[in-house]
Amino acid sequence: MQWSSAQPPPPGTQPPAAYPYSATTAFTPVQVRQTFGQPYSAAPPASYPPPPAYGPLPINPPPATPLHTNPAAPLTAATSTTTQEPAKKKIDWPESVRNYVQRSFQTSNLDPSVTRAEMEAKLKETISYANDQGHMYTVNWEKMPLPQEMIKEERARARALQQASHFSALSISPSSSKKRKSTDFSEGAAPPWRNGQNRLEDRITFNADKRPAPVEEAQSKAQSKFQKQLEKRQKRFDGGYKSTYREPTPPPSDGPVVGTCETLEKRYLRLTAPPVPSVVRPERVLRQTLELLKRKWKKEQNYSYICDQFKSMRQDLTVQRIKNEFTVEVYEIHARIALEKGDLGEYNQCQTQLKALYKMGIKGKSIEFKAYRILYFIHTANRTALNDVLADLTAAEKEEEAIKHALDVRSALALGNYHRFFRLYNDTPNMGAYLMDMFVGRERLAALCNICKAYKPDVPLRFVTEELYFESDADAAQFILDYQGQDLLEDRDGTVVFLTGKAKELFEGPRKAAFSRVDIKGQI
Repeated sequence: MQWSSAQPPPPGTQPPAAYPYSATTAFTPVQVRQTFGQPYSAAPPASYPPPPAYGPLPINPPPATPLHTNPAAPLTAATSTTTQEPAKKKIDWPESVRNYVQRSFQTSNLDPSVTRAEMEAKLKETISYANDQGHMYTVNWEKMPLPQEMIKEERARARALQQASHFSALSISPSSSKKRKSTDFSEGAAPPWRNGQNRLEDRITFNADKRPAPVEEAQSKAQSKFQKQLEKRQKRFDGGYKSTYREPTPPPSDGPVVGTCETLEKRYLRLTAPPVPSVVRPERVLRQTLELLKRKWKKEQNYSYICDQFKSMRQDLTVQRIKNEFTVEVYEIHARIALEKGDLGEYNQCQTQLKALYKMGIKGKSIEFKAYRILYFIHTANRTALNDVLADLTAAEKEEEAIKHALDVRSALALGNYHRFFRLYNDTPNMGAYLMDMFVGRERLAALCNICKAYKPDVPLRFVTEELYFESDADAAQFILDYQGQDLLEDRDGTVVFLTGKAKELFEGPRKAAFSRVDIKGQI
């Protein structure tokens, strides 16, 4: 049955398809409301466009799918399908950057010592940094160093740092120094800590890395003091103090304390009450502790830890009134370690106790430490104590090598013979050189003043190096430069000379200052 174009088909009847179309449209047709006065019809009659004049096409449309009741659903799906990630922004390199890259790889600018991979990595690093900082158009790429030049400059800096560290290591290397260290000190026999067979590490209960830092200890003490002040004020506000009477502490026994502690390592704490046997180590345990500390010092060289442990050992020996050869050994080893590290405070304490122990007739290295006492009093300029030590020396002790050397040092300084003094400094027995290091600087100043007065108009710098026993000419020149003597050094045909005639009073002021005040305690 054919419907005319003027007559619409009845409701519920599909019109013939005049052209192919899709049943799944992207929208739902809705009747437009013409005016606000007309009521909205809930079910408007469907209207369809009139068919064309020619007959329908013999094409069957695809099966219709049910329409969505929610109009927003198809829009959401369409929006999600069309959402795409934004494309990456293309960087437009300036022409100056392109020329810089081309100039880097020109044959005339290539360096055989720099590989292409290194140049590419350096180029990437330089350009990326300029791009990240936003300086691509502000950097003068014409004057920017080429990547191979940057790489060579970095290599040169690294080589200079390596050489500086190498020279620094040589200046303090044990192999180049004639000083004896506390770890290799002996008289013909191997040190006892090298012959130990028992492994005591399994009994270690103290870890040096877990010791509380001084700042933490100060904070804990401050908090404890503040807490006590708060409690005191609270008692005053509560209506007065309550009775805090305690039974008096029984007086300590007349006999020495006998320790029962089996811990090998224990921190040093100043006694504020009578010692308790349970926290004091007996001599048997202290001997094992000494062997352990010897091995640790040789292996780790941790002076703060070793010093703390030796002070704890000395305290346990004192409260138990142990005075024998083992006590002397403990004080001697601690004194040598303190000398090696320049801790004059701890060395002086050990030296004082050793003097009393030697006076009691206990055997030890008395000759060695008497020589140290002479050099120590020379450093502190304590003439009264020095005269007392000289008066106590016997004729046999004056012939001993160490004591004879110390007496020669005193005589050379008293006579102003700096030439002999620095020869003795070069040949110091035992560990006396560590003590002489503490006053050799002021003696060099005094000798340099004498050289400036006696040798004019100039002397070779090598002469100063040999007379004042510097390690090298560079050290001698640095010593002069430290006292504003840069105008006193001159290069003549490859030989550096020291202009003594122009020195005048340049070194007199520092010399007087060096001899005016001496740090007697010397604690570190």
